[in-house]
Amino acid sequence: MKEASVLKVRIKFEKTGAVRFVGHLDTMRYFQKAIRRSGLKPAFSEGFSPHMIMSFAAPLGVGTESHGEYFDIELREEISSSEIIAQLNQEMAEGFKVLDAVKIPDMKSWNAMAQVAAADYRVSFREGKEPRFDWAGRIGGFLEQEDIPFVKEGKNGPRQVNLRPNIYRMEAGDGFLFLRLASASANYTRPEQVTEAYASWAGEKLVPYALRICRLEVLADAGEDAAERFVPLLALGERI
Repeated sequence: MKEASVLKVRIKFEKTGAVRFVGHLDTMRYFQKAIRRSGLKPAFSEGFSPHMIMSFAAPLGVGTESHGEYFDIELREEISSSEIIAQLNQEMAEGFKVLDAVKIPDMKSWNAMAQVAAADYRVSFREGKEPRFDWAGRIGGFLEQEDIPFVKEGKNGPRQVNLRPNIYRMEAGDGFLFLRLASASANYTRPEQVTEAYASWAGEKLVPYALRICRLEVLADAGEDAAERFVPLLALGERI
């Protein structure tokens, strides 16, 4: 059983600068402490070891910045989006910033992690570590492949996977690559994997620590018949 909640909220935040090296579990603990200090009234589970009822979306790799991180939390009070944002931002350390908050239905199917289908990334190359091939001009040829092989390391050893079905968009920006990649638990694809496969296809191998990665947004699948198939997790809720 759990404490009765009156509001289920989805919160969007960014993680930039030095705090990008804070791991996922420590980020969760940080927000739990910040929520307690903020004066918000979170709901807790019951039993011998009660815990705050919250759920984070797709974990962020250590060293990756983000402008589109999410978690859901249940509150025991009626409160506006602007009040939630203001109260949390008073407790944020440098590099963390709450960007928005929306109300979502209090249903298990609306769990943030369960709704993740894709994510947008900006990938740039550190100065002096750029590949020699024309990475901005050869994307079309790379994506024409039906099979983009990549060897993943897993608990049961290495296995080869086809990355192509998991690359929804890949474009060149002004000095960076834009990637929209599958991010559900069953087909989670990292931007490092795609970039390494791209360089390998072009006959190169990236030097260590060549990439600087920023996650721009986490997306849900609105369905193939929708005007826009992938939408930000925030768009599934409403401001209060």
